[in-house]
Amino acid sequence: MRIAFDATPGERPVLLVHGFASTVAVTWGGSGWVRALGEAGRGAITPDLRGHGRSDKPHRAADYAPRQLAADLVAVLDTLELDRVDVIGYSMGSRVVAALARLAPERVRRLVLGGAGPLELFETWDQGEVNRFIVSGQLPADPTIAAVLGPAIAAGADREALLACVQGVAGFTLDVPAGIPQLFVAGGADQITAGVVALAAERGAQYLELPGRTHVNALTSREFKQAALEFLA
Repeated sequence: MRIAFDATPGERPVLLVHGFASTVAVTWGGSGWVRALGEAGRGAITPDLRGHGRSDKPHRAADYAPRQLAADLVAVLDTLELDRVDVIGYSMGSRVVAALARLAPERVRRLVLGGAGPLELFETWDQGEVNRFIVSGQLPADPTIAAVLGPAIAAGADREALLACVQGVAGFTLDVPAGIPQLFVAGGADQITAGVVALAAERGAQYLELPGRTHVNALTSREFKQAALEFLA
């Protein structure tokens, strides 16, 4: 399995993990995160998750299991000979980095979990509706399915890889081993993150709400970037 990644120079590089149906360029480049890290003197490690961007795109749900996606990140860190890093995940990426922290807690120093709450979105979807929409374009009763998958399909994403990823990721938790400091960040208008305030409080973790921000535009928030940099410092 080939996992594509970029690494920009700088001290104490930060591992950035994007969300579903996105890429490094869209999530971290276009929203200014790589530039912000560089201005702070920090490097950035930005992999395309399997099934996305320039990485290989398997078509089996088992290939998107939490441990497998986490192992891909370990392989990237091994390739760069990095023992321990700060990590930022967004949306589905937050669940992937939580899996990384469970698989290899010694590799994670601090963890920023953005755009995610205790309820995993794909687990709420009817998988039959997802399959029919991806394969034949039949509109689902649940509008979030078309809202999330439609743009990716229109952009030419691998449909079978999308379906396998949804099936494999469904039910991913945000469980993180005790002892790893965590910062939760969510847009105030982001319904996907419902319950995150209570989750952060339960863990004794830090929490930042971005007033008026949605799931999509929270990433461009200057306040988000500043809070993450301060937390990781």
